Amino acid sequence: MKKLMTIAVSLMLGAALMTGCGAAKKAPAETAPVTVHVAALKGPTAMGMVDFMDKSDRGELTDATYQFEIAAAADEVTPKLIQGQVDIAAVPANLASVLYHNTDAGVQVLAVNTLGVIYIVESGDTVSSVNDLKGKTIYASGKGATPEYALNYILEQNGIDPEKDLTIEWKSEHAECLSALMAQENAVAMLPQPFVTTAQTKSDKIRVALDLTEEWDRIGSDSALLTGVVVARKEFAEQHPAAVTAFLEHYEDSVAYVNENVEDAAALIEAYDIVPAAVAVKAVPKCNIVFITGEEMKQKLSGYLKVLSEQNPKAIGGALPADDFYYGS
Repeated sequence: MKKLMTIAVSLMLGAALMTGCGAAKKAPAETAPVTVHVAALKGPTAMGMVDFMDKSDRGELTDATYQFEIAAAADEVTPKLIQGQVDIAAVPANLASVLYHNTDAGVQVLAVNTLGVIYIVESGDTVSSVNDLKGKTIYASGKGATPEYALNYILEQNGIDPEKDLTIEWKSEHAECLSALMAQENAVAMLPQPFVTTAQTKSDKIRVALDLTEEWDRIGSDSALLTGVVVARKEFAEQHPAAVTAFLEHYEDSVAYVNENVEDAAALIEAYDIVPAAVAVKAVPKCNIVFITGEEMKQKLSGYLKVLSEQNPKAIGGALPADDFYYGS
């Protein structure tokens, strides 16, 4: 999930980017099979789709023709979504809001598919709580994007001033954070999955100190730390509601399969060139791959976007999206 959280927002046709589903079951079939163009990012958002992709490739699904693509970064997906070359896409949660604003409400979120995947790791054993980060230097990537906003929110809610009580040294790549971790004893870094697992395969000194998703939940707000969502072009969703319903059903089944059959799913994850199976089998249980729709989706996502908006409105496209952003509302 290379650079999943490090994509910055830009404005040219939309955004330049920074990551379940549910709808009424068994909608009536469309009169003719629809071709559904689907895109996902190389990381947890694509991991949850591998069973879906495999069944489609093997010809088991006949309700529609699904064409999948896996992109390395969100800025490969955004122009295609805006131009109508992609109908449904798994994208970073804040990017969905940016796209909504930059397409005149032309994008709707179908489901949350990935909760937080950010962790505080260290090459030592000095951090066991957020308060232990006081006075530390944290190596991190993702300045100006969700990683920075999430970390700042968690620090501030724990009474820690990100500007005064610790040092955050921003790097452009996750690999730079890893190099700093391995070069210093008791070094601390903020990394996403599956990069955390990849890092641990390179050094047995690296341990997970804090799960930022758990720390966010501990704060007790109505929001949740989110990474990815699935969005659809509003025009496509309105023209092909049965296709959207079928997609959501297949995707829900795929997420359940991946979480319940980790070893078999890891083999598929490697087959689709997302990450090696040896990494996937360890990373999947920590990637928080989910399928959340309806009111729960709206509650968690709207709360998350509100937190980001309070720190930097540009991170969500300038304002909170209206109710029509949430599919089915």
